[in-house]
Amino acid sequence: MSAVTTEPATTDTGLRAGAFGNAVALSCRECGHRLDLGPFYACPECFGPLEIAYEFPTVTREEIEAGPANIWRYKALLPVPADIEQSPNTEPGFTRLLKAHNLGATLGIDNLWVKDDSTNPTNSFKDRVVACALSAARELGAKVFACPSTGNLANAVAAAGARAGIKTVVFIPSNLEKPKQVNSAVYTDSLVAVDGNYDDVNKLAQEIAAEEDGWAFVNVNVRPYYAEGSKTLGYEIAEQLGWRLPDQVVIPVASGSQLTKVHKAFQELIKLGLVEDKPVKIFGAQATGCSPVSVAYKAGVDAIRPVKPDTIAKSLAIGNPADGIYVLDICRETGGAVEDITDDEVREGILLLARTEGIFTETAGGTTVGVLKKLVETGQLDTSLETVVINTGMGLKTLDAVADKVGPAATIAPNYDAFVETGLTS
Repeated sequence: MSAVTTEPATTDTGLRAGAFGNAVALSCRECGHRLDLGPFYACPECFGPLEIAYEFPTVTREEIEAGPANIWRYKALLPVPADIEQSPNTEPGFTRLLKAHNLGATLGIDNLWVKDDSTNPTNSFKDRVVACALSAARELGAKVFACPSTGNLANAVAAAGARAGIKTVVFIPSNLEKPKQVNSAVYTDSLVAVDGNYDDVNKLAQEIAAEEDGWAFVNVNVRPYYAEGSKTLGYEIAEQLGWRLPDQVVIPVASGSQLTKVHKAFQELIKLGLVEDKPVKIFGAQATGCSPVSVAYKAGVDAIRPVKPDTIAKSLAIGNPADGIYVLDICRETGGAVEDITDDEVREGILLLARTEGIFTETAGGTTVGVLKKLVETGQLDTSLETVVINTGMGLKTLDAVADKVGPAATIAPNYDAFVETGLTS
């Protein structure tokens, strides 16, 4: 009888068998060239972006529903091993989908929902993508877990790295909102502030990734795995709606990856027979101070012209969005649109969501809600259709955006007559 080994089997690539679940290859989005799973993000043939290709088994609603109340209920559809739950992680996802009666009534939308990702472990949707990136980093033997970030990603990477016990280094623009800097620094003593905007920080990250061995930059050399985490937003929306797709969805656009992956999730659910096939209009939201995708959409062109960001919506301030061209394709093909609003309208969007639904969103969410309002006012969004708007983060991270817009309605003496003078009595 042969000896029994406790070591996991490995493949001819050196990875343990099943390291990436049902993922089978990396595939170029432009030319279709395939290569083995590994720490690659650009096609060697045409330099196009790589994404994960799968061979899915039969997946049932019942199997998913029996899973944990986090993104790992969808592990069969992600590039993660079957034993992912045994590895320490922040267990993000399965956040609430709220019926937005008050916001819908205010905007004149008959059937409106808010997918509220502010309740994730570090209070943004980035916990989803980081969890998938962390799994890939582990399987690839990375020694350092890192990222360039506009804030939320740095928070998520720093927290996930702490939970996993892996050295973590995060890079941010030096002018980032103070709360987001603190939110990262509490998890790691290796927070690096870079003089420049996000695109400068990202360029530095690519240089470090090329020079340093064993560094897993979540949105650089493990980007294909990282990006797949955004699909779980689409899966959850469908499941929480009773295993059906909405008619319309409004999504913030930074790099554009979230929008493209939510669309991919909907298509996968249809192909797997988990939801009925139906058209879904997809809308992208940007702030005017960093709106290269919106500008291209309105101009009717297929090229994205990079811009220098100048907006309070710093988490969306990516002037050269990697997936911008694919956002254009999806929004046009689905009958949606890409729209932008001013910083003042972003602030109004934050207050509108807070004062109608009791959700305090950050500037990215203010952008999405503000764009939703503009889409209604311009007739681009059909108010009779079931609509989902995605809130990606918590407002406590961007207090400065509205700090001078809110405060006491009055300061009064401690007596009833003084209160009456405020005009606030019933």
